[in-house]
Amino acid sequence: MLTTALRALPAQIALCLVGALVSLPVLALAAAVLQWDSVSLGLLREMAGSVLPDYAGTTLFLCLVVAVGVGVVGTACACAVTLFEFRGRRQWEWALLLPLAMPAYVVAYAYTDFLQFSGPAQTWMRGALGLEGRLLPEVRSLGGAAIVFVFTLYPYVYLLVRVALLERAAHLMDAARMMGASLGRRIVTVAIPLARPAIMAGVALALMETLADYGVSSYFGIQTFTAGIYKAWLVLDSRIAAAQLATVLLVMTALLLRLELYARRNMRYANAKGAKTPAQPVRLTRSRALVATLVCGVPVLLGFVLPVLFMLRPLWQAWGLADSPLPWNSFWGWSLNSFKLAAFTAVLATGLALTLAFAARTAPNPLTRFVVSLSGMGYAVPGAVIVVGLLIPLGWLQAARPDWQVGFWISSTVVGVIWAYLVRFSAVALHTVQSGYNQMPVTFDETARMLGVRGWQMWWRIHRPLLLRSSLVAGLLVFVDVMKELPATLILRPFDHDTLAVVTFQLAKDERLGEAALPALVLVLVGLIPVIFLSRTLNRKTA
Repeated sequence: MLTTALRALPAQIALCLVGALVSLPVLALAAAVLQWDSVSLGLLREMAGSVLPDYAGTTLFLCLVVAVGVGVVGTACACAVTLFEFRGRRQWEWALLLPLAMPAYVVAYAYTDFLQFSGPAQTWMRGALGLEGRLLPEVRSLGGAAIVFVFTLYPYVYLLVRVALLERAAHLMDAARMMGASLGRRIVTVAIPLARPAIMAGVALALMETLADYGVSSYFGIQTFTAGIYKAWLVLDSRIAAAQLATVLLVMTALLLRLELYARRNMRYANAKGAKTPAQPVRLTRSRALVATLVCGVPVLLGFVLPVLFMLRPLWQAWGLADSPLPWNSFWGWSLNSFKLAAFTAVLATGLALTLAFAARTAPNPLTRFVVSLSGMGYAVPGAVIVVGLLIPLGWLQAARPDWQVGFWISSTVVGVIWAYLVRFSAVALHTVQSGYNQMPVTFDETARMLGVRGWQMWWRIHRPLLLRSSLVAGLLVFVDVMKELPATLILRPFDHDTLAVVTFQLAKDERLGEAALPALVLVLVGLIPVIFLSRTLNRKTA
């Protein structure tokens, strides 16, 4: 027994180090908030009387509108393509995923450039109608931000609701039809209740992305908690204020994560192993088919097609100029920086995920389960919280041991950026690898042990070949997420080490949309990779 425990000691120590790596931001925030003094109390009172009510009200209103919007749009689209048959339904099934490829801040830049007072839309309207002044509502507003989030984040609800409805909803609606229920009643009393856990889970995921956003809120000048964290850190130069705001944001995110986990736990009741023969979707007549087409077409148009066209316009104009402002030389450097960071993080995150998933499968003790669950929470933590949680303890360490030059290694190299990426995106790789393990029977392990194959030899000879596809997918998803990530990169990147996401944000903020269009469209093209993968996966499941 003692020999076995000693052999397992290195693995336990490694798991503890992984747990410390991913939990450092949360622990640091808790420690910083508990460091009360007269200065921090005075600052908290000042914030409570000035900016905190604005931050809280704006964030809550934005979350409420986004929750209702993504719930309605995502559910309507999922019901349309799952329960009904109409012309173009197969094309809409994958087209509805396209807004996933659009970073929300890119959509915000595109609409602002086209619809603002000096943009092409209002300029043409004033010339054609002979009118003066503003003819369209201000895009850069709280309402504009809510619309941007709704039409870029509704695919979270669409995906989960569609999966929840695929197996059983059509059969139950057939049963309700034979009992005399009208089409509207079948949708309201059968389909929607069946998909309620999926709707809750999708809304929770969309709200996590909303809370984590910095690009849209900063560009639109909206006072959300995320924008407030950066202002407190960079403008007020107060780590206590940033920590307090980050703690509030972290609590809100934790509540949403709890809601998402609760909804996913209930999703098991929405899936049935019922009928052996597939139920046929209801074929719609012309008028109803037109309504279904509009339900599917409007989100795709607003969330993907129009933003891409709006970004192509300034790019095309800049391309045609003799002295084109397009920064081609710098563009290749930005792309190389983005690809290197994304590739390196993807390899590290996938390796970390494979290690944790293997430990959870072969040694499911309390420590392993705790570290795995802790690592799986990273994606729910906003990038702003991770940045503050990493910089605060490093500041303490730098003050205590200036000879270690911790600040140099974090701010002058890519170490800090990659560390933040791992905390945030290792969960994406972990969940993907664990799904691969879920499809691998435990009897494989038992047979290998009977043949004398144990430990890491089992992973190399048995698990590794079977997990190859899951590992590649995990790395791909992390790669795409890192390419689009903005908040952590914006602060932690080394000098003269800009990425495509950072320069897109900076150029758009300087109203240089013609130059921002090029890196923005590259981010969209990269974002199409997981969309294609998801579309193929869903098509295999429905075939």
